[in-house]
Formats: sequence, C-alpha cells, structure tokens
Amino acid sequence: MQKLQTQDPDIYNLIQKEVARQSQGLEMIPSENHTSQAVLDALGSRLTDKYSEGYPGMRYYGGCEHADAVENLARDRAKELFGCSFANVQPHSGCPANIAVYVALLKPGDTLMGLKLFHGGHMTHGLKVNFSGVFFNSVQYGCNEEGFIDLDEMRRLAHEHKPKLIVTGGSAYARTYEWAKYKEIADEVGAFLLADMSHVAGLVAGGVHPSPIGIADVVTTTTHKTLRGPRGAMILANGNPSTPLQSVEHTKENIPTLIDRAIIPGIQGGPHNHQTAAIAVALKEAMQPEFKIYARQIVTNAKILADELMSRGYNLVTGGTETHLMLINLGNKDITGKQAESALGKAGITVNKNTVPHDPRKPFDPSGIRLGTPALTTRGMKEDEMKRIAGFIDRALGNIDNEDELTKIHIEVTEMCESFPLPN
Repeated sequence: MQKLQTQDPDIYNLIQKEVARQSQGLEMIPSENHTSQAVLDALGSRLTDKYSEGYPGMRYYGGCEHADAVENLARDRAKELFGCSFANVQPHSGCPANIAVYVALLKPGDTLMGLKLFHGGHMTHGLKVNFSGVFFNSVQYGCNEEGFIDLDEMRRLAHEHKPKLIVTGGSAYARTYEWAKYKEIADEVGAFLLADMSHVAGLVAGGVHPSPIGIADVVTTTTHKTLRGPRGAMILANGNPSTPLQSVEHTKENIPTLIDRAIIPGIQGGPHNHQTAAIAVALKEAMQPEFKIYARQIVTNAKILADELMSRGYNLVTGGTETHLMLINLGNKDITGKQAESALGKAGITVNKNTVPHDPRKPFDPSGIRLGTPALTTRGMKEDEMKRIAGFIDRALGNIDNEDELTKIHIEVTEMCESFPLPN
C-alpha cells in the first residue's frame, strides 16, 4: 500500500483505522468474516481492468482469454465443492443473485413465499418495500413462539396462495435448515424451491450443515460469510445450460439456461473479474482439509458461547444454536438491541441490533441482538476464548451507562486480540 499512502493518504489512513478496529476488537456480526491475504491479492489485481460481458467462449469483448480461464476455474471449483453440475459465479452480490432467480423463474406479479425478515429471513425474500415484495405478490411465513420456522404455517400458506416459488434460508436463524421438509411443501403445490444458503455455505462446504444441493431446484449463496471469501455470490443448480440463442421453456430442466440469461442480459452487464478470481481462491481454500476443521470449530464455538450466555440468564431464541449464530432476546434484561449494540461497540465487541420473532419493538430499536463466531474462529479463537467473550458481553451489558467500565473491557478485549492476529 505504499503507493496509496503517498498518493491518497486520506483513504490510506481510513483503511489503516479500519484494520486497527478489526484487529483490536471482536467482529461478531455473523455475516462478516476475515479473508485470507491470497483472497485480497486476487481482489486487488489487474483483473479489475477487464470487461468481459457474456460467458467463457461467448464474450462481447475481445481479449477475454484469461478472464475465461479464471471464470471456468471458479465455476469448476464451485461445482466440485458443492457437488452440483451448474454454477454461475457472476452475481455481484447476494441480492442480485436472488433477483436473477426471480427474473429467471417468475413473471412480475407472480406469487413468491419467503420467511419474514423480522423472523430471521432476508429482505430479498419478499419484504414488501424490497423489489421482491414490490414486483411480485409476496406471501410471508414466520416462526412459532419458540423461534423455530413454523412448517405448519408454511404448508397452510402454500396451499392457500399457491406460490410459484418458495424461498428458504435466512439471515438470523440459529437452527438447521430442513431443506427436505421445505421441498415436500413446494412439491405439494407445484412450486420451485430456492434455497438461499448464504449464511451457512461455509458450514455446508465443511460438512457440518446439510446441503440443499440436489433437494432445492436452485441454490443461491454469498461468498463472504462463513465461506470466507470476497463479497460476491453464486447460483448453483444441476443440469447444463443450452446455447444463448436457443429458446427454452420455464421448466426445472432448463433452470441453468434461464439463470445464465437472467444474469446477462437480464440484470447485469460485465462481471467483476477480480471478484471472480478471489471467489476461486476462496473456493480452493474451502476444498482443503483444514476448512472442515474450521467449520466444525465455528459451530463448536457458537455452542459454547451460547451455553455460557444462557448460564448467565440470557434468553436465546430457540434456546440455543446449531449453526454459526445466535439471536438474543434482551427483553428480560430490560435492555434494547440498540442500547446493547452501542454498549458492546464501546467495549470493542461488534454485533448488530436485530428483531426477534414476534418482536413488540420496532426494527430500528428492537428487542434483540445477533452475533456469531465465524470471524473469531478465523483468528484461531476456541472454547476458552468463547468463555472469556461471554464474560465480556455480560459485563458490558451490565454496564451500558458506565463509560469507564466499557473502556476497561475494551482494553481487555484488545489485549486478548493481540494473540489472535488477522489473517496474513
């Protein structure tokens, strides 16, 4: 970064401040992680200079032979890692990936059904103010009083509204996604099933969470959460795309072709080749034996942290976790999620305020917080550290108005973090 420091010290200094913030604190937002230096090297490469609209062997620009090779490598690694026969690695992020599936399989006004955002879903799964709820007829299922996805409600709503597409997966659900049960409901009403495994993709790759591949008709995922890659996304399915000019029907057999066309010319132009290369690097890392150990440790750490917090009187939605994250309802502590996020931030612990199922409070000041262990595990933290972190969290939330105590906790957090540097 020597040239950046000389040419633009303002940006250089801000980057260094962010590195220090991450290094000296605990990144516990479960959708965040720390990439390897190899991923960062690919992301900052000259591949960013190249336009390559289209697909390998079928570009609208010349000079794409190396971009073709990079994209083919990323696609092949995705297919090998997740056990599918089709992969599109061009979506710029998770939202465009889901948009592409809707464009591929639905027409404006068609009915889609997804998990409510405020019950742990995602805004692209049918939130009324999101494109998915504006351009499509959105029906939303939720969680029961204990916080588990309500399969009975999902089935009832599916039979009542006959959606063309059912979306599963979410952003704040701490239990195993039961892909096969969701597929049963989709089949009962003749709906496509989309599994958005963005949050658990790394756990799937590491063999510690069931895979939706071969169950769902199409799978979307981001690459920057538990998969520990750059910000980006992929769409996975089985089958092989036909040539771009060949007319195809909207059937399950033609999903690969429909997906490719939905990405380009449907919703995107040129892919981000530097991003594709970084995804390829992350996929190679996820194919190594060490990644399975990492994935197991994420889940182990989350369970230890959850148990420690529950032993201190914290109310975890669903009574625990089976994944990388947990959702804490702070109602019994007389603290709001907004207050908790602020206090923990001052203590060097980054979490996000979050609604809980059936939350009586508003989203900008909800009852809960969401936290997880992927980034901590990347830094090498294990069971003993989780126990210490539970203590830090409890102390901070017990002293939300005590600036001196929060500062003291931050110093202790920083001292612990010195033994667990960011990847290099």
